[in-house]
Formats: sequence, structure tokens, C-alpha cells
Amino acid sequence: MASPVVHFEIIGTDPARLRGYYGELFGWEFDTSGPVSDQVSEPGDYGFVDTDGIPGGVGGGASFARQTVFYVGVPDVAAALEQAERLGGTRRMGPDRAPGRDLVVAHFTDPEGNLIGLAGPA
Repeated sequence: MASPVVHFEIIGTDPARLRGYYGELFGWEFDTSGPVSDQVSEPGDYGFVDTDGIPGGVGGGASFARQTVFYVGVPDVAAALEQAERLGGTRRMGPDRAPGRDLVVAHFTDPEGNLIGLAGPA
């Protein structure tokens, strides 16, 4: 089976404003109590959302680049990141373990510059 898309993120410089926007637009409700990598968002400013489809999150902070990314689930994030680089991609972040969770995440850009996330077990 192919590796599935397991999570999406919308990151910006004003996460509360973004959560308000997407909450009103789509009826999404956010939980900001969960831990997240400090390379992804400022602590306490990342809102997880269950969309009855692919789960996601909206976060960031003043020093974070605006971006939208989807995460592909893989059994070994480090190995998948190395393979992405061998195929012409560029590492952007990670692997980084999410605090308090058995989850590792990473980002890379493909040969066209598209940002892609990887997620897998610690």
C-alpha cells in the first residue's frame, strides 16, 4: 500500500487569526492543548482540528514562514528524508520528535520547491 496523507498544516504569523478565519469559514473547532514541535509552531499556539477526513492543525507565530503543508505517513522518517534528498529534494527541517509524543516529523522540498512533510513513529 502507498504511504497515506496523514495530516495537514496551515502555518502563519498570526495563528489565532488563522484559526478564527478557518473556524468561521469551515466550522472547524481547534484544540490548542496538545504539544507540537517548536520548529512547527510557538508552544500553545497550535490548534489541532479533526475535519472528519484528514486531521490537521493551524499554528505558527511571528517568526514562522507562511506555508501550507501536508504530511505523508512513513515507517521511518529519517530514511524517507534521506531518500527524498537522493531523488533531488532538499531537507528543510528534521527529523524532529514532537514533545511528549511518539511522533517524528520532517519537512523537505521536492525538485520543484513544493514543501512536503513526513510523519512517523519515534
